[in-house]
Amino acid sequence: MKCNRIDYPHSRRDFLTSAGGGFGALAFAAMSGQSLFAAVPENPVAKKIPDRLGKAKNIIWLFMEGGPSHLDLFDHKPMLNKLAGETLPESFDRPVTAMGEVNSPILECKRKWERCGESGLWVSDWLPHHHAIADELCVVHSCVSDGINHAGGVCQMNTGAVFGGRPSLGAWVSYGLGDSRESLPTFVVMKDSNSMVVNGARAWGSGFMPSSHQGVLFETGAEPLRHLNNPKGVTPTRQQRKLDFINRLNSRHYDGRQSNTELDARIQSYELAARMQADAPEAIDLAQEPQHIKEMYGLNQKETEVYGRQCLLARRLVERGVRFVQLYSGAGSKWDSHSNIESNHARLCKGVDKPIAGLIADLKQRGLLDETLVIWGGEFGRTPMSEKGTGRDHNPTGFTMWMAGGGVKAGQTIGATDDLGLYAVEDKLHVHDIHATVLGLLGMDHTKVVYMHKGRPERVDLNEGHFFEGILST
Repeated sequence: MKCNRIDYPHSRRDFLTSAGGGFGALAFAAMSGQSLFAAVPENPVAKKIPDRLGKAKNIIWLFMEGGPSHLDLFDHKPMLNKLAGETLPESFDRPVTAMGEVNSPILECKRKWERCGESGLWVSDWLPHHHAIADELCVVHSCVSDGINHAGGVCQMNTGAVFGGRPSLGAWVSYGLGDSRESLPTFVVMKDSNSMVVNGARAWGSGFMPSSHQGVLFETGAEPLRHLNNPKGVTPTRQQRKLDFINRLNSRHYDGRQSNTELDARIQSYELAARMQADAPEAIDLAQEPQHIKEMYGLNQKETEVYGRQCLLARRLVERGVRFVQLYSGAGSKWDSHSNIESNHARLCKGVDKPIAGLIADLKQRGLLDETLVIWGGEFGRTPMSEKGTGRDHNPTGFTMWMAGGGVKAGQTIGATDDLGLYAVEDKLHVHDIHATVLGLLGMDHTKVVYMHKGRPERVDLNEGHFFEGILST
């Protein structure tokens, strides 16, 4: 007769070690407001947070890497053209910029602008399909960051800090809300080319949290996940025996190494991969979509096919319970426009405009927009001053992002920049405030989502952010 092996403490040191771990769990549960059942492996979602401030269940983050120009897309500033060719007025503080060309002449905006929808939101002619979804958007003109270069900017927009090492926002969401589907990742990342996002996988990493909370990168192209099907000649029974054997080896190797989160994540990734063989093929099969839906996302056009495919796949993933999906446009900082902003932004806007508008419209018609928070933006904006005569420098002191769905009040504008769009001057929202607000829209009080790291209670906002209530629909 076989008995389950139970490890009893063999010495006073073993006893104190295990007891200390237990009291540590009690302290952590008290500080984070979590149930003591948080530690029960059979119920991984039970440890999650509480208050339900907002309506959102999932996030789709449309990340325009490189810094899109708010001055040419959403933040209409007629003064740019009036002062074009002149330097910044003396009344403006001289900013610190990446390239230091603060005395360069102001660059005119060549866009045609239109007030769109009943809300009258300003949208430029670079985003004609956005005109139709203007009344679904909450446009924030007063975003502020600390990163003046791409490495620091992308890092802070994702993790809250300009230096690497902290968990990404997607990891915090994974930690705070847990899995809703065990057969799909909680946090998925996609990018529009083979180029790597600046800082690499740290942009969607888990930092000091367990590695199981990091993002899962889907491949570019028609086959985002490879090797989902068994090799030819391998039956399901044979595959299951193989997996059972691997699990036994992993379990034996993991015994005594529970503090190694990377090892734990590797084991969990094997288990997730096995479970995904059941559900993921259906989730990523865009052939199931009717032709008119594919055309809504732009899959029938060369310029929009790549990002349209990712937006459609994002909708299918959140529809099936994936918590956080991040879609990078311009991977490798291609939105960066120190020169030739006209050709650069025209091409990139063409690639994302229709897919994004299609995503918002599709979510709404399926009744998913109320529970899906869609976020648009980059790591910073661009300066009103020119660089190399045809481009704009980095601007973290005042730029635009927008949100839609997820309990956000649609058709409104929040905050403002000055007459040239250089500095945020009204309702400033720092990245820390944005992260705190996102968690609030997901129903989490950011002051209670705490992770203990080296004796310090860590939060998504580095103890500096505030939830912005003006963004709520009610």
